Amino acid sequence: MGTRDHADSNIVIMLVGNKSDLRHLRAVPTDEARAFAEKNNLSFIETSALDSTNVEEAFKNILTEIYRIVSQKQIADRAAHDESPGNNVVDISVPPTTDGQKPNKLQCCQNL
Repeated sequence: MGTRDHADSNIVIMLVGNKSDLRHLRAVPTDEARAFAEKNNLSFIETSALDSTNVEEAFKNILTEIYRIVSQKQIADRAAHDESPGNNVVDISVPPTTDGQKPNKLQCCQNL
């Protein structure tokens, strides 16, 4: 498909069969369209603007897929960033105490 050659690798493409209410004028059987979509890694849905069948669902499906891809990419990017050397190191400095001195209690612990 030419669209994928010139687009971002994370593009989401949906094949939409329109006018599903006009079954007697169908040019492509549903099974054939679904097989084409699967073969070409496309989402597939049939809609009818006349009776509003699956119109909103088509938009929800494609937006859900985009959200899923973007979320997975962000999680992967975050994981790659967190695993880079030096990101998991925390410096902790403890002031030295002299023998016989009790370390000062923290404010929150004075009443204990």
